[in-house]
Amino acid sequence: MITSTSVRRAALVAALMAVPGLHAAEVAGVKVDDKLRVGSNELVLNGAGLRSKLFIKVYVGALYVGQKATTPPAIYDSPSPRRMVLRLLRDLDADSLHTALDEGLKNNNTPAELADMKGQAEQLAGIMKSIGKVREGDTIAIDFSSEGVAISQNGEARGKVAGAGFAKALLKVWLGDKPADASLKKSLLGS
Repeated sequence: MITSTSVRRAALVAALMAVPGLHAAEVAGVKVDDKLRVGSNELVLNGAGLRSKLFIKVYVGALYVGQKATTPPAIYDSPSPRRMVLRLLRDLDADSLHTALDEGLKNNNTPAELADMKGQAEQLAGIMKSIGKVREGDTIAIDFSSEGVAISQNGEARGKVAGAGFAKALLKVWLGDKPADASLKKSLLGS
């Protein structure tokens, strides 16, 4: 029997589902929030996608920004905070995680740029190695700001690397001309 209460309840559910931003996106079975807070800044989801390597699902990546953008320079040249969230879909050892980031830096920055940020890259390597093995379901968050990069694992701060230039260089791992995964780059840019 249809009652006025059930009609109102159905209308409320329909109205809530129509409001943008109340429900998260989903990628490879992982729910991705539409917004999140970094310090005092509210960031919005620019895009999210799957990172796979040789047909193996590695992680779901989600990029959060102050204002949505569709071009890499608009994101990595932005002075406002940005966050890359990696939700692991498989276990990885520290060396694999570090090697992937290091390879991405080498693929998207010139030898001169790499030489200038050698100390920062070594500092990042130390942070990633200190994390050790990451397990399926773990979350690595990388915050990018005008001060540099801050890394956390499952909400726990793991370390910082100073330098806005290094933050830009590290963002190029996902958004550069030779990204870690071209389809992931496209997804992160909202395409």
